[in-house]
Amino acid sequence: MKNRKIIIILILSLIILSGTIYSLYKYYQYLKIKNAKIEIVLKDDLTLKFYDNKKVSDFILSINGKILNDYKIDSTRLGEKVIKFQFINDENIKLNYEFTINVIDDVPPLIWLNDTYSISKNSDIDLVENILCGDNYDNNPKCFIEGDYNLDETGKYPLIFKAIDNSNNVASKEFILNVYEPDGTSSNNYTSKKIEFSEVIENYKTENTKIGLDISEWQGDVDYEKLKNAGVEFVILRVGRTKGINGISVIDDKFIQNITNANKVGIDVGLYYYSYANSIAKAREEAEWVIKQIKDYKVDLPIAFDWEEWSNFNKYNLSFFNLTNVANEFIKTIENAGYKGMLYSSKTYLENMWLKTDNITWLAHYTDKTTYKGDYLLWQLCNTGRVDGIYGDVDINVMYLN
Repeated sequence: MKNRKIIIILILSLIILSGTIYSLYKYYQYLKIKNAKIEIVLKDDLTLKFYDNKKVSDFILSINGKILNDYKIDSTRLGEKVIKFQFINDENIKLNYEFTINVIDDVPPLIWLNDTYSISKNSDIDLVENILCGDNYDNNPKCFIEGDYNLDETGKYPLIFKAIDNSNNVASKEFILNVYEPDGTSSNNYTSKKIEFSEVIENYKTENTKIGLDISEWQGDVDYEKLKNAGVEFVILRVGRTKGINGISVIDDKFIQNITNANKVGIDVGLYYYSYANSIAKAREEAEWVIKQIKDYKVDLPIAFDWEEWSNFNKYNLSFFNLTNVANEFIKTIENAGYKGMLYSSKTYLENMWLKTDNITWLAHYTDKTTYKGDYLLWQLCNTGRVDGIYGDVDINVMYLN
């Protein structure tokens, strides 16, 4: 009994001793950190532009040590932002540090308008609503026209289109509104040159490229055996589209026929969906609909998000940032299902409206040699292609394997 008491006393003593040692150790660590040398000099400019790509170290002029978590700073929300990080100083002590930056938007809204805007007399439109006026950050920049005009009277009206975002960035564009008397005839007599598929093969086929088409119900009944014999190496098929803003998804009338026959003859297949999405939720819904339609077929290439509502952009109440997020959601949902996703758009809109992302790009630019500087997997070089197996025009594409 006496020995048991001694053992208990010894155990309690050890517990108390270990607690004391731990407390002394923690206090030592506290003093070590408290007295640790911190020599950090921040840059004078602690502002970060909206959607800019900067890391913690980009704001530090000098530091007596090494940053442990030099992460990319989220620049998608305006206002003050506390930046916290850890570093090991030159005494090999791990320390925490923080500073505050300010995320700002200094980009004015975009007014998509030529020097002259022509419209027929007595047109029943909202001129401000019809001219694309968008912003990188604000969903609804203030857009208005300065000057007097009358859509019921022919004439040339000198006007100024202005746009102001919530950060008070201002855009201004002088233009002439040309109100003309319609004469019932069309002034567009331009006929696009027809481009033979064999010509594209001759000019663009290399070890690093494949030549193919994108096809929808507009091409009617397609003979895929003839396409393969003509040298078509892949097709991008329209799986479906949205029926207007916030509408239901409808399948392309020829999709099942197209993908079945393409799979049958062994032509590689990619897909695209023509979207009218105006929210992240709608884009996700559209992608989930696509996944259901294609589950029984072989899809070899990426699935594209195709959004082309630029003439109605003002009605969507979206910033270019939020529109980009809509596309990102579609692509993310597609990729979570095991497919590859990509963004389809023309050179003009890729350069001016879509914000840069890591998404695969399908570029539309109807020219002999594109001047687009960004990365792209596919280049749609014309919409007036001709090939044996399709009656009428078809889009021709070059795919870059590397």
